[in-house]
Amino acid sequence: MSNINSVKTLCFTSLLVFSGSAFAHFPLMHCWFESSDISCEAGYSDGSKAIDYEVKLYDYDDNLLAKKSTDKRSIATFVKPDADFYLVFDSGHENPVEVDVVEIPDK
Repeated sequence: MSNINSVKTLCFTSLLVFSGSAFAHFPLMHCWFESSDISCEAGYSDGSKAIDYEVKLYDYDDNLLAKKSTDKRSIATFVKPDADFYLVFDSGHENPVEVDVVEIPDK
């Protein structure tokens, strides 16, 4: 019976130690076209904002075309380039978020 209690204690302790990962949040970014501009709102899955984070605009040859910091509303705005592009939000502690031009709707 003591082996069962030891296993239960180990399982409970593991749950306490690793339960923080269940509350982790991950980065998100939503972009849209507004006339000749592209606006992107960056944030996290828990609803928190990403203020003063860089969002980068790349062409399909991976050349950096522009980078902007998000404002107090977590929004970065770019002038739409003539070539195809994608945008990247890298919060630094998770995998970066990439949004491709074909995924961006008009507002």
